[in-house]
Amino acid sequence: MWEFGLKDAIDILLVAMLMYYLYRQMKSSGTTVLFQGIVAVLVSWIVVSQIFKMRLLGAILNAIVGAGFIVLVVIFQNEIRQFLIRLGSRRQWHTFLKYFQKEQDDHKAFLQTVDEIVMACNEMSESKTGALIVIRKEDDLRPFITSGDEIDAKVNARLIEQIFYKNTPLHDGAMVVESNRIKLAAGILPVSHNNNIPKDLGLRHRSAIGLTEQCDARVVVVSEETGDISVCQRGKIYRHLTATSLQKMLLKK
Repeated sequence: MWEFGLKDAIDILLVAMLMYYLYRQMKSSGTTVLFQGIVAVLVSWIVVSQIFKMRLLGAILNAIVGAGFIVLVVIFQNEIRQFLIRLGSRRQWHTFLKYFQKEQDDHKAFLQTVDEIVMACNEMSESKTGALIVIRKEDDLRPFITSGDEIDAKVNARLIEQIFYKNTPLHDGAMVVESNRIKLAAGILPVSHNNNIPKDLGLRHRSAIGLTEQCDARVVVVSEETGDISVCQRGKIYRHLTATSLQKMLLKK
């Protein structure tokens, strides 16, 4: 019977830190999908070879993992070289440890961003002020959003309300939130041509659905006619949201 001890906990922690570091490096270089593939192969190898102890399939996966390691070394030789140089740097160790602190700070900033958006949407819902707020996740939004005015401002409920205030220059279009900052206003989104969209929904809702059909962004819509709050994601729309339900949806990953 396998006994779990302090050494095992340290072993798991070190592996988790290493995988997290590799994920951050690959994410910054745009190779996240490759990282996910590598993890899938390693997990399959461990399950087959170590847990179920399948000899034939385990031997095949052993060969794949061995050959794959050599291929990865060849493909990422420059990145590996830079990693080893950084590994020997005191400054890099300090940066490595700060990754986890930065993750906590980013989460706190995200919670604050969601609170400000919910507060603004609740106010605009009561005053029936139309709004279209795009929240970027992983996918790049530049191929899908045309025109607009660039902004770099902290997400603030009063500022959001001012942007969408009727008859102001920036109210007609989408506001984009990225990395907990307002990056764009008056952006034009692609319109969905889905015939199943309810007829009572206007251009704002069709634009929100159209964007989420093409990327993983999440879009909040406040109806100018009814004050109804909706959220669009993955090409679907969720309507008649309260401030509480809106907050829950925005906090979901």
